[in-house]
Amino acid sequence: MTLIDPTPAASDTGQVEPAPGASELVTRDPRDGSPIESYPIATAAEVDAAVASARDAARWWRDQGFAGRRKHLQAWKTAIADDARGLAAVISRETGKTPDDALLEVVLTLTHLDWASKHAGTVLKRRKVASGLASYNQSASVGYEPYGVVGVIGPWNYPFYTPMGSIGYAIAAGNAIVFKPSELTPATARWIEDAWTRAVPGHPVFRVVIGDGATGEALARAAVDKLAFTGSARTARRVMAVAAERLTPIVVEAGGKDAMIVARDADLEQAVSFAVFGAMGNAGQTCAGVERIYVEEPVADEFTRRLVEAAGRLAPGPDATSSYGPMTLGRQSEVVAGHIADALEHGATAALGGPESVEGGYVRPVVLCDVPEDSAAMREETFGPVVAVNRVRDLDDAVARTNDTTYGLTTSIFTKDIARARVLADRLRTGAVTVNSVLGFAGIPSLPFGGRGDSGFGRIHGADGLREFSVVKSLAVQTSKPMLDLLRMDRSARDLRLTERMLHVLHGSRRKN
Repeated sequence: MTLIDPTPAASDTGQVEPAPGASELVTRDPRDGSPIESYPIATAAEVDAAVASARDAARWWRDQGFAGRRKHLQAWKTAIADDARGLAAVISRETGKTPDDALLEVVLTLTHLDWASKHAGTVLKRRKVASGLASYNQSASVGYEPYGVVGVIGPWNYPFYTPMGSIGYAIAAGNAIVFKPSELTPATARWIEDAWTRAVPGHPVFRVVIGDGATGEALARAAVDKLAFTGSARTARRVMAVAAERLTPIVVEAGGKDAMIVARDADLEQAVSFAVFGAMGNAGQTCAGVERIYVEEPVADEFTRRLVEAAGRLAPGPDATSSYGPMTLGRQSEVVAGHIADALEHGATAALGGPESVEGGYVRPVVLCDVPEDSAAMREETFGPVVAVNRVRDLDDAVARTNDTTYGLTTSIFTKDIARARVLADRLRTGAVTVNSVLGFAGIPSLPFGGRGDSGFGRIHGADGLREFSVVKSLAVQTSKPMLDLLRMDRSARDLRLTERMLHVLHGSRRKN
């Protein structure tokens, strides 16, 4: 049995197991099922060889220093940007998302790569810290060093933006990368690797290994110094168990069941627009999208009416002009259909769509109302264009329901009272909160991103993302002899008496003679 489950949860990395004993995997266009390309499945030995090669390159990469790495990363960024539409076309074909949505993914990703390359030196350079009175004779400083080789296991829903949240920041911090993409999106990974080779020829700092669940397991078992994983909490636990054999640290993004809170004073037009984008964009296949909406009672009917009207205008399909494309992972339609059926069987009503909205790989927008809080549609990640709208008596009720989940990725709040929104944000058990927008943090590279609970741990993006892929090294340099010479085996009685007296003066409740 391989590490990566062949029947993944909704937000899993899209690991689709080839037939037992198969030596290659075949990718298919999710819009019509036509084959795209076949790839040899990397064996454990080949994964180990890639890691060894990356380790050799890591030594060169570290020696470039912050200025050298910035120069090379800017060249990589330029190589990608110069053919952004070409990369977007590859992403679109492998995932089924529209070319424009794919291009937006490229734009957001390059924003982060640019920031990481330019700020790594400032964030990670050695800096002095206070030594304290007791250690006045020590010069203290903190610095950050790269781990060495970071293994990245990426997802299929945003095959460039999401893994690059780890790759871009880890490589800017001085690490080499071995990237195992989803079985559904290997061409995207190869395209990025080719761009690296053009920008930085002769130095395989960024390596790609393509394969199935066994390949992902091999990377988790390999001699990498840290792992970054995006997928379901279930698979994350398995990856962690394997990584624990070598005490390999890991950062995990494991999906969400994100909520939107709509206050009675909210701009409903704005809230509806963002609700449709968050719930239906990319066919609902967004970990930090919108799956639950809690609306204060006085505006619930009007909000729902507007939401149904706006979502009802969307038309999924295979064309570039379609609102969104198909389920990238075909069997995800079964999960979506199951959540809709379960909600309706337990008393929910369908304000828009219903079971008939699921037609093969395409799912038309579905809006469910009065959904039981214990139903699958409220407790599990649906990962499709389905949103549940429940009315609440007040914002305290909305916060309580939002927090009543094992997930904790993001939440959005819509209100004109910004001061109150800030107070509510502090009460939410999530890694990020947006006010009067959805996914507003995605394009802000200085903001760290990550979750709590079943949404994972660790952070990508921002200064915290750079530090996530760095090892802290403390340095103390004795600059003069100490007044009290305590770090020796033959301490004097005088020094001990003075030390005890100082202890009470500095830390005790009263002075002692």
